[in-house]
Amino acid sequence: MALADIVARIRAAERAAGRVEGAVRLIAVSKLQPADRVQAVLTAGHRLFGENYVQEAGEKWPAWRDRFPGVELHMIGPLQTNKAKVAVDLFQAIHTLDRPSLAQKLASLGQARGALPQLFVQVNTGAEPQKAGVLPGDLAAFLRDCRTMDLSPVGLMCIPPEDQDSQPHFAMLARMAADQGLAGLSMGMSGDFETAIAQGATHVRVGSAIFGARRQTRA
Repeated sequence: MALADIVARIRAAERAAGRVEGAVRLIAVSKLQPADRVQAVLTAGHRLFGENYVQEAGEKWPAWRDRFPGVELHMIGPLQTNKAKVAVDLFQAIHTLDRPSLAQKLASLGQARGALPQLFVQVNTGAEPQKAGVLPGDLAAFLRDCRTMDLSPVGLMCIPPEDQDSQPHFAMLARMAADQGLAGLSMGMSGDFETAIAQGATHVRVGSAIFGARRQTRA
């Protein structure tokens, strides 16, 4: 099974990097995947999944959670502020905290609820104008503002530019996390997760290498 192959590659990458076995968590990216493929991975025992869309996740995961105890769901796509309330009830982690308005909304929800999912700040390491994320030069100030609002991000996330070597971006994110005292590094996807592990990733987001190409698109 593809899942077993990916897990074996993660363990090998951990060993090659001199890291403790199990240091890296595999987020199986199940967005837009057919139910039979996701259920096969659930049946194989995997319990950590990533979704990009709040509505899609809300439609399919409550029933699966009833059938497969221990499911942990991470939000890895852009989060609209008006969907934040649903997201904090549905997800155990949000990897895409990327702007002050979302931080303010999450802070308000946290005060009302008394708790929030784990938060990762998305960093736009390539400074791409079309891509979400805090610019590297603005990260320290953004984190100070988050902490002033009683938000406690646990790590950083990035998606390197498609046309560039991902290694320097992963190294940059690791340096920034260390400078800010953050342990979490959400980085690496199907094509580069081993490179990310070598640079210290704690979470890798793998979809097509586990499930195969998606059969559908979303408008």
